[in-house]
Amino acid sequence: MFARIYQPAKTAMQSGKGKTRSWVLEFDQSAARRVDPLMGWISSDDMQANQVRLKFDTLEAAVTYATEHGIPHKVEQAKEGQPVIKAYSDNFASERRKPWTH
Repeated sequence: MFARIYQPAKTAMQSGKGKTRSWVLEFDQSAARRVDPLMGWISSDDMQANQVRLKFDTLEAAVTYATEHGIPHKVEQAKEGQPVIKAYSDNFASERRKPWTH
């Protein structure tokens, strides 16, 4: 069972960095998902991929846990986004990408 270690991205409803500082160890799927013929729900027999999600404070703690338990893993580094500086005067800038429509 292969695992990936990553930092979760912020949700669309967040403006801050809350719940994005921890590291998550999550297992990949070993079995394909299937559609239940009666209800139409998507399900899988693989419990680890569906229900096991471990959180760690540091990357080192997550990697140490994976190596101690013999779990092959891959670390995915998060990309730092560029801060977007927004000001009211940007609505009227001459180098604006889209024309102002109001």
